Amino acid sequence: MASKGEPVSKIFSFQDCKSSPDPIFEFPTQCLTPTPAPIVIDNGSFQTRAGWAAPAAEFESPQLVFRSVAARSRGAARSETQIGNDIPNLEPLRWLLKSQFDRNVVVNFEIQELIFDHVFTHMGIASEGSVVHPIVLTEAPCNPLHCRQMMSELLFECYCVPYVSYGVDGLYSFYHNNTRRSLQPPHTGLVLSSGYHCSHVLPVINGRFDAVNCKRVNVAGSQAASYLQRLLQLKYPGHLAAITLSRVEELLHEHSYIAVDYHEELEKWRSPEFYEREVHRMQLPFSGKVPGGCVSVEERQERRAQQLRRLQEINARRREEKLLQDQERLDRLMAIQELLEDGLLDQFHKSLVELNMDSAEELQSYINKLQLAVEQGRQKLLHSDVAEGKTEVSELEQPMDEGDGVALMDPDFPEDTLPEKSANVVQPMFNMAEYHQLFVGTERLRCPEILFQPSPTGEEQMGLMETLQYVLARYTPEQQEALVSNVFLTGGNMQYPGMKERMERELLAMRPFQSHFKVTMASRPALDSWYGARDWALEHPPGGVGGATEGWISRKDYEEKGGEYLSEHCTSNVFIPMKIAKPVRPTEPSGTTLTSTGASAAITAVTPAPAPSYSTVAADVSIVTS
Repeated sequence: MASKGEPVSKIFSFQDCKSSPDPIFEFPTQCLTPTPAPIVIDNGSFQTRAGWAAPAAEFESPQLVFRSVAARSRGAARSETQIGNDIPNLEPLRWLLKSQFDRNVVVNFEIQELIFDHVFTHMGIASEGSVVHPIVLTEAPCNPLHCRQMMSELLFECYCVPYVSYGVDGLYSFYHNNTRRSLQPPHTGLVLSSGYHCSHVLPVINGRFDAVNCKRVNVAGSQAASYLQRLLQLKYPGHLAAITLSRVEELLHEHSYIAVDYHEELEKWRSPEFYEREVHRMQLPFSGKVPGGCVSVEERQERRAQQLRRLQEINARRREEKLLQDQERLDRLMAIQELLEDGLLDQFHKSLVELNMDSAEELQSYINKLQLAVEQGRQKLLHSDVAEGKTEVSELEQPMDEGDGVALMDPDFPEDTLPEKSANVVQPMFNMAEYHQLFVGTERLRCPEILFQPSPTGEEQMGLMETLQYVLARYTPEQQEALVSNVFLTGGNMQYPGMKERMERELLAMRPFQSHFKVTMASRPALDSWYGARDWALEHPPGGVGGATEGWISRKDYEEKGGEYLSEHCTSNVFIPMKIAKPVRPTEPSGTTLTSTGASAAITAVTPAPAPSYSTVAADVSIVTS
């Protein structure tokens, strides 16, 4: 940080935080009796958070918080996989990192299984062959049926869990904050959730998620980080390797902000005084040793002498190599000339053609030139050997650059062309620290702005507020008034300073004159989804009063209704069963039918029951509308 005496300069250092491996907690006995406590897992695309849904004070926060990534080298064993905080520095292994997500949807279930293993192991669950605790898991809005089916299959078949409940992370946060504000259910509002890969506009009507009218914007934290990295690497091409994705994410989280009026804020940055006051100078790590900075005269002379000897050795070696090449070429030409003297004209003319020569006179001229070059090369080698012992100390005291090295190692170089350098010339001091500083100015607001204007990143889609306006237009005026009276902001990408004020300004320009609206920010935008899932699990335990299991999927439900089945609740997706005609192919008979005509009885071989040809069977298949 800048000192008080220099308020203009704001110099910051990168923290470059190194994560430490997660501890393996002891299993709490109070989470098993009288009934197994649910395990709450917020399966986020940036971070995974896991903890117990137990009323004790020690379980009020998630036990595990780690990045949703896994690193395993090609051909390595499964036990050698590093998960989340087991990777102290992500940058060296960036090319090995894998996630279970494609945008915000789980598609890589091998990585997801490794994440679950990491969670259950570090939470102290050591039961053999099964996890006896119910699981509360977050999923994407309008999660595809196949993804939910694969997730249910993983939990019920691999871990043998008794119950599973799925909910939307943004709706869990909405539920948690409404409960804290003592709002009476059913709740109506508009949830704006922005995470690492996607942002969502989620309308909630009378306590239920309206999945038909929700929308997704494919711009969020990862796009802002990539955009900022690209801007800084173009601005500082000399520090490409130092501008890593981890440092860029730190810049976004700690130094970026949302401009209430974007164009007006850019105009402010045109002022030099405003720029010097608001620019953040990020200090990159560097070595403070400057070559030749604290070196004595004797050491400098010794280094120059060593450099001179190396240059002389390189020059002598090159001359020897050139002399050998010329000598070999001269010997070959002399051998061809001997063919002419011996009278072997056919071989002589054939050799001339190979050398691209026309006559014996041209050959003789080339031989004379090579003889002269060989003789000069030998003389230079002799002179260079003599010059090695005649180097004077006064020559070593002069600052030696490339031209000086050539003059000293080549005796044919004219000495009168060397410029005389004054010893009193003051060399400019090079500020190494300032060279390794990144001046982050307008990038502080340009990168978060892509949430409202995605076009600078090349995304051809609407911004978040345009999408919100499109969603509101699908409702009646009365419903619009109810929705905008409770606009709720949640998600890790909503934590920029000025986000709430920008939303209020955009809504003021969007809504009719003298209309009312209210914007509320989540108390902990990145963690409230886990706290909301924990609150829901505590208020709706599986097999609660009267054996009710609203919102929970039991193993019996999974076996009877399929893996895509969803038990709805106030923070879940919408489950809509639909009839889909599925064609059934006819089966070929396995035996032959033999009938005797004219007999009172037919002798028939055993055959299977005939199947109707290309008939359709109505099957109940459940999907979630998107």
